[in-house]
Amino acid sequence: MSRPIEDYALLGDLHTAALVSREGSIDWLCLPRFDSPACFAALLHDESAGSWQLAPKGGGPATRRGYLGDSLILATEWETADGAVRVLDFLPPRDGAADVVRIVEGLRGQVPMRTSLRPRFDYGSVRPWVRHVGGRFDAVAGPDAIRLTTPVPVPVEGVAEFTVAEGERVPFVLTYHASYRNRPDPPDAEKALAHTERFWTDWIGRCQYDGRWPAAVRRALITLKALTYEPTGGILAAPTTSLPEQLGGERNWDYRYCWLRDATFTLQALVGTGYPGEARAWREWLVRAAAGDPAELQVLYGLDGARRVPESTLDWLAGYAGSAPVRIGNAAAGQLQLDVWGEALDGLHLVREAGLPVTHPAWDLQRGLLDFLEGHWEEPDRSLWEVRGEPRHFVHSKVMAWAGVDRAVRTVERHRLDGPVDRWRALRDRIHAEVCREGYDPERNTFTQFYGSRALDAALLLIPRVGFLPWSDSRVRGTVDAVRKELSRDGFVRRYDTGSGEGAFLPCSFWLADALHGTGRTAEAVEVFERMLAVRNDVGLLSEEYDVAAGRQLGNMPQAFSMVGLVNTARRLDGAETATNATGARQGLRDDV
Repeated sequence: MSRPIEDYALLGDLHTAALVSREGSIDWLCLPRFDSPACFAALLHDESAGSWQLAPKGGGPATRRGYLGDSLILATEWETADGAVRVLDFLPPRDGAADVVRIVEGLRGQVPMRTSLRPRFDYGSVRPWVRHVGGRFDAVAGPDAIRLTTPVPVPVEGVAEFTVAEGERVPFVLTYHASYRNRPDPPDAEKALAHTERFWTDWIGRCQYDGRWPAAVRRALITLKALTYEPTGGILAAPTTSLPEQLGGERNWDYRYCWLRDATFTLQALVGTGYPGEARAWREWLVRAAAGDPAELQVLYGLDGARRVPESTLDWLAGYAGSAPVRIGNAAAGQLQLDVWGEALDGLHLVREAGLPVTHPAWDLQRGLLDFLEGHWEEPDRSLWEVRGEPRHFVHSKVMAWAGVDRAVRTVERHRLDGPVDRWRALRDRIHAEVCREGYDPERNTFTQFYGSRALDAALLLIPRVGFLPWSDSRVRGTVDAVRKELSRDGFVRRYDTGSGEGAFLPCSFWLADALHGTGRTAEAVEVFERMLAVRNDVGLLSEEYDVAAGRQLGNMPQAFSMVGLVNTARRLDGAETATNATGARQGLRDDV
C-alpha cells in the first residue's frame, strides 16, 4: 500500500534529494545527483526496490515532525509506551562526497529502535554485494558503492535493533562513492549537523520578504533552493519521477530536469525576495545550455545543460499505487513549445532589470531567440502543457511569443543595446492583433485555449501578468470569470479539460489568486491563496496537483512550479510585482485591438 504523497518530507544538499516518510523511511534517493539512478526507489514499488527505515521497533507514523527552524534538517518524533525519541535527518551541503546523516536522540525513557537498510541500485534492479569492512556496512554493485558508519552493529542483512535512552545520541552516516575510487572518510555527524543548520540559516537570512505569510514563504524558498543543482545553477522541476497525475493512470513523467519555463517563474520568486546570485547562476546556465543554434532551444535540459534526455520505461517497477509505467527521461524535450522562447527572453530580461550587468553572450542569445520567434511564431505547437496530440495554435504560446518580442523592444529602449527595434515593434503589434482576433470569443467574452476553440485553459490567466493586456481590460475580467467558472472546483483550478480524472494543477490556483487580485477582488484572492496554504503537507510542501474529491496531493513532489506560485502570489497580495510585469503594465498596451 503506497503511502500518501503528502506523507513525505524533503532532504537535500543542492546535488540530490531524498524523500522521508512519516514512518521514518527514506523511500526515494538518487545518488550522486538528482538524475542518477535511484538506490532507494520504494516510492515507486515497495521496500524490495530499496529503502532505509529508522524508527521505533513498534513502527507506525511519527507523533510529530518538522524542520529545525529555517533549515532542511528534519526532526521526526515518536511518543511510545517506553518513552520518546527523535530522529534528525539531513543531507549535509556537499563537500566532496554525498552523505546522508541520521541522528537518533533519546528524549525520555528507553525506546527500542530498529534500522532496516535495503540499498538497491539502478532503480531497484540491482541487489548489491554487501560485506563488512572494518566493522562498517559496505554495499557495492557496478559503479556504485555506499558505506554505513554507525556505532550500532548492522549485519549484512541490513536489519539491526538497539535501544536509545534519554540523553543518548546515536549517529548513522551513509556515504556514497564511486566503487572504483577510494572510500571517502565519513563526516562527524554532530559537526555536520551544526554545519548544515548554519548553511540554511545563513541562506534564508538574506530573504527580503516581510509580508503577511513569512513562514510559508521562507519554507517555499528553502525548497526552491534545495531544487537547485549547485554546480551549474540549473533549477529542477521536481526531484522525483513518475508520481502520477491520476492514481492508476499512465500520465507519469520524469521531472528531474530543468524546464526553462519553470526556471523563469522561479527567478521571479528569487529575484523578488533578495537572491540575485541564484539569478546570475541561472542566466549563465541558460547561455551555456542554449549555446549554438537558438532554433534548437529545448523545452527542458539536463542538470548540466545536456540536451539528450531520452525517455524509457522501467518495467520492473509497479509504479506509485500501481501507476505504470515508470518513466525516466522525458520525450517532451523534443517538442515545439513556442512559449519557451518567450519565457527564456522574459527570464533574461528579468535578470537584467534586477540590476545584473549586461553581458554580450546573454544579449547575443536573446537576439538569436528573437530571430527564431520572428520566423516561427505563426506555427502550431504543443503548448506549455506538453500535449502529445495534434499541434495547435495555442493562445498562451502566441501571447508568450508576443512577450518575448516585447522584452527585446524594451531592452533596446532602456539599455541602448543594438537591435532592429522598429521591426520588432511591428512584429509585436502583429502578434497582438492576431491573438485578439483569432484567440478571443466575443460571444462569451473570453480568450480560448487555441484558435477556433471554445475550450479554456488556465494559462489564459497569465495574459495580463505578462503585460499583453492591462488588468482593467474587460476581456481580461471576462477570461478570469470564464476560467473560474469552467475549470474551477471548490476553488482549485484544472489546467484544462483533459477528459480524465486528473487532479487540479496547483500553480493554476495561484494564478487564479493573482488574477482575482489584479482585477480588484483582493479579498477573494486571499481566500483562494489561504485555501492553497491549507493543502500543504505538515512540513509546508506542495506537489504538482491536488485531488479535490479525495483530499490528497498528486504528481511529482515537491514541485518547484507550485512552491514558486506560493512565493509569487504572496508577494503580489502584499503589493509587490516583478520588474518585468510592472513595466509591462505601464506600457500603455492597446485596449482598442
